[in-house]
Amino acid sequence: MAVGLYGTQHVHNYMGMEPSGRYFNELCLDFNHKPHNPMINAGAIMTAALLKPELSAADRFDYVFHMYKRLAGGEYLGFNNGVFLSERECADRNFALAYFMRENKCFPPNTKLHETLDFYFQLCSLEITAEAGAVMAATLANGGINPLTGDPVLTVEAVRNTLTLMHSCGMYNYSGQFAFKVGLPSKSGVSGCVLLVVPNTMGICLWSPPLDSNGNSCRGVQFCMELVSRFTFHNFDNLRNHITTKTDPRMAKAESRAQILFDLLFSAAAGDLSALRRHSLSGTNMEAKDYDGRTALHVATSEGHLEIVEYLLKNCQVNPLPKDRWDRTPLDDARCFGYPRCGQLIMDMCKKKGIEIPPPVTEDSMKE
Repeated sequence: MAVGLYGTQHVHNYMGMEPSGRYFNELCLDFNHKPHNPMINAGAIMTAALLKPELSAADRFDYVFHMYKRLAGGEYLGFNNGVFLSERECADRNFALAYFMRENKCFPPNTKLHETLDFYFQLCSLEITAEAGAVMAATLANGGINPLTGDPVLTVEAVRNTLTLMHSCGMYNYSGQFAFKVGLPSKSGVSGCVLLVVPNTMGICLWSPPLDSNGNSCRGVQFCMELVSRFTFHNFDNLRNHITTKTDPRMAKAESRAQILFDLLFSAAAGDLSALRRHSLSGTNMEAKDYDGRTALHVATSEGHLEIVEYLLKNCQVNPLPKDRWDRTPLDDARCFGYPRCGQLIMDMCKKKGIEIPPPVTEDSMKE
């Protein structure tokens, strides 16, 4: 919200964008004497100080409450007064952080410390359902546009910055390991909630209160790991030439199969032995056919790639004489395109397997 109101430069004049490597409520600042990032207590207090300071306390709260309501697409959003009173009563560390930041001249001019802290405690006391949290996460995944209402709640700049910081700093002291293992923007809270964003795909809200030593939901973290172990959601699961057995639910099954076949046949056509090895090791069907019944062996033979033909026959043990739509085999392609060494490899494999070598296909036989 602060970035949408004032821009990235203004906001980061008052806070950093680096993981702190410290506990979320530790009394420390970065080397520029700013809070390390907005995902820890010091940064959250600073963000509260930046939001609409010219308004009265009631109007500031109403502004943020309305923005959250838009983010949630009308799903439940409430205020828990008991939590607010508890937060304010047990706020020694947050008061210490605020005074420490004021001592280091971190706050914008004319910031009223106690009013800012009360505002921060109020924001900490907002409550949502898992459904509302999922819509909020989905709004971030959708570039700031609520997918249920079509309301452009956040700017693209604000969403990009938020997702970047969620990815690098959103899981407290576990942020680095989480980015390594899960590779998705996320934000946890000591309530046991985890917001997970799969950009351009979906948002997930998890709630399971038992926390680990880092203050993250134990089951929430485990769910995220299970999710990326089954689906290609990790930021780097889409690297070029990366063959995986994971499912990409963003692609239809037919589209996914077609993409694998497309890569396989083009690797054979290009004579890319390394790519074919990756396909074979990942469990790809090396005898897969396109809509004309053409296989990788057909394509490799037609291009005269002797090394590819040998690999397919000897290492992958593919059928040496598959027929395409026109009843042509790879041996026919070798004869037609003038690659006798490829043809000899195919005939040698046929003899080894006891397969009868067919006569050459002629135009008359194709017409028949």
